[in-house]
Amino acid sequence: MYRRRNGVWEFLLVHPGGPFWKGKDAGAWSIPKGEIEPNEPPLAGAQREFEEELGFKPEGTWIELTPIKQKGGKIVHAWAFEGDCDPSRIRSNTFNMEWPPRSGKSAEFREIDNAGFFTIEDAREKINPAQATFLDEIQRRLKP
Repeated sequence: MYRRRNGVWEFLLVHPGGPFWKGKDAGAWSIPKGEIEPNEPPLAGAQREFEEELGFKPEGTWIELTPIKQKGGKIVHAWAFEGDCDPSRIRSNTFNMEWPPRSGKSAEFREIDNAGFFTIEDAREKINPAQATFLDEIQRRLKP
């Protein structure tokens, strides 16, 4: 999601929840994303994951971006759309994992623990480096 505020484009990024990401900032943020279900069209999967991670249905005109390959080999398909929201009001889904490690105890964590709109410069510092090409592509496609 992107928006224009005071003549400046801003891009929505999310910070992953859970103990691994706690206290990490630069390079830790991401576009809202997730796994595509079997036989699910990629755009429908992206829209579903956005709603699961942020708690509201994304609406707008979708711009398909060029897929990227992350460091671990995961292929990420992405779309951009113009919209707005209050990032402080996100309602993320949760996941369970053993925590602390080897404790035999299960703890629940929010999949996304923070979200925010960032200028292109700030977004480039925060986003997972492999996903920075999404920012570059959408910036080229937006009107100044």
